[in-house]
Amino acid sequence: MKENYLISIKGRQKIDDETGEIELTTLGSYIRKGESQYIVYKEYDTENHNAPQTSVLKVDGSAKVTLMRGGADSTRLILESGKRHLCQYDTGYGRMMVGVFTNKVKSELGDLGGNLEINYTLDINSNLSSLNELFITVKEANKKDVKNSIASNQ
Repeated sequence: MKENYLISIKGRQKIDDETGEIELTTLGSYIRKGESQYIVYKEYDTENHNAPQTSVLKVDGSAKVTLMRGGADSTRLILESGKRHLCQYDTGYGRMMVGVFTNKVKSELGDLGGNLEINYTLDINSNLSSLNELFITVKEANKKDVKNSIASNQ
């Protein structure tokens, strides 16, 4: 699978009164199969650069996204607008069941990429754990992006 798309992810998490943000820009794949779109990319652990995890976002229409992460910390979260799902989440120290309630899925993805916005909450034992937002941009990478990305990994 060609990694010819530039994928930018901004995540915001609010726990109690503290807010944290992460940002990731990486090369990945963006494909359409039937009515679904797939965003596929690798994440690297800051401590172990040789053990990437493959993450897949399966977007079904404008109201449902499934996040699947492989590797040592496998996870599958179902993010469906207006619904709560129970999902297995691997913390790296063990698996736990979490509730995921999705407030909003806004997909502006087309044939060549676009934007995806997701707002959801996580709960553990039915107690609110965090408020979460994801902002994802997918666009075709040009040669300059690919060259810079490869050079920065060395």
